[in-house]
Amino acid sequence: MGPFSSNSVRPGGEAPAAPGTGDSRPTLTDTVSTIDGISSLPLVALRVMEVAGDPEASAAHLKAVVEADPSLCSRVLRCVNSASYGLRRGVEDLGQAVAYLGFQQIRDLAITATVSGLFRSGKPIHTYQRTELWRHMLSVGICSRMIAARSRLPGFENAFLAGLLHDIGIILFDQNRHEDFRHVITQLNTSRTLCEVERKSVGWDHTELGADVGAKWKLPETVLSAIRHHHEPTRYRGPDEALVHCVSIANLICSVKDITSVGVNLVRLVPESLDALELSRPDLKILAEDLDAEIEANQHLFDFHRESG
Repeated sequence: MGPFSSNSVRPGGEAPAAPGTGDSRPTLTDTVSTIDGISSLPLVALRVMEVAGDPEASAAHLKAVVEADPSLCSRVLRCVNSASYGLRRGVEDLGQAVAYLGFQQIRDLAITATVSGLFRSGKPIHTYQRTELWRHMLSVGICSRMIAARSRLPGFENAFLAGLLHDIGIILFDQNRHEDFRHVITQLNTSRTLCEVERKSVGWDHTELGADVGAKWKLPETVLSAIRHHHEPTRYRGPDEALVHCVSIANLICSVKDITSVGVNLVRLVPESLDALELSRPDLKILAEDLDAEIEANQHLFDFHRESG
């Protein structure tokens, strides 16, 4: 049987494990406060999101923000001129790039370029490597956009960013509570999900951490919903349900293809996500096969990580 057969994937909807009772463990609030004080998304990324989400902002405003970071400006121009966009004529300045791509794509490129810097160092911990987490997050972003476009979801332009940042809580946990994170990674096995192990160990999980820090960063609500609920999408009720299910399925597809967040596939299929997007298990197989070409077409995005070292 294939990886998406009904007998090979466990159903979702796991119940949260009960937190331990140790008084010395940092609470979620403690951790979010620490991150807010010593670690943050680069300012240019925050400004790009702010301008891209402002209906009163002009292309000149966005151009000015990106131009303020020469490295980011250079990367955006290289991306626009890459084979994936298939332009007949090269784009020579940022103003042209903004006009051609539009606010949302410039935003996505800027966030991808700046977030990649969070993964440039760190030694492996058993099965976990920061570089592979970055590969997973970016692949889920690409897969989410692919699924959203094929499903003709309204507002599908946010699917890439939602998928890209869905596991931002993992790298934040790693960087800011490293010893606790190391303990979590050493406890992993296929009998429990990552969230279950995290809740048992520290009383909260990476989805909560990512969403709470993301709220401080003023990420779009769509993205915050995907960060918080991509493992348990049936717990979300709101305007972004379809996109949350989209990221959940993209996360599953990438993990089954061995593009995992922590080096081992702990992701469970949520059948309700298939129903919500009107997908079948054979559809998952087709999407998984088609993802290879999408990743290849977006290889320039994966290069951001090496450039940020």
